[in-house]
Amino acid sequence: MSYPEHLAYPAARYHGATGEVNAVFRPADTPPDISSPGATTHYLATGESTGGEFGLYKVDLGPRSAGAKTHFHKAMSESFYILSGELELYNGESWVTGRAGDFLYVPPGGLHVFKNVTDEPMSMLMLFSPGAPREEYFERVSEMSRRGGEELKQFRVRHDSYFVEDFEAGEE
Repeated sequence: MSYPEHLAYPAARYHGATGEVNAVFRPADTPPDISSPGATTHYLATGESTGGEFGLYKVDLGPRSAGAKTHFHKAMSESFYILSGELELYNGESWVTGRAGDFLYVPPGGLHVFKNVTDEPMSMLMLFSPGAPREEYFERVSEMSRRGGEELKQFRVRHDSYFVEDFEAGEE
């Protein structure tokens, strides 16, 4: 079976002949990097640690956790893999209920929303590609949301997060 050229392997980025020791292990019992009421976030692989290839985060949402409102990203894709519990996901067209083992891929520009509407906690993996410095966004989004206004909008845009509510007044 042959594949289209655009699906071919990328050019080599490692040019050694024997390989090297450079793998990174993160034990399951590593404490979360962020804890807030109703959520914890584990930085499994940051954009910095992967050389910008991807960012992978484990997010645990408590019961009835809001998640994020309708938004999109211009520079990266975002993927959701449900580990346990249920998560309501808006795929730009309709709501779907994600359960353990379900996966949602959102390409750049794709509208999406997520929230836990159940009385039970849930856990998911979130993958951003290419990797971006999402950690500051995760660490400061609650504070910036409390500030609101133009400061919140600029924070979101700086972190490639374009929320529909920021542009509802006809701005582009």
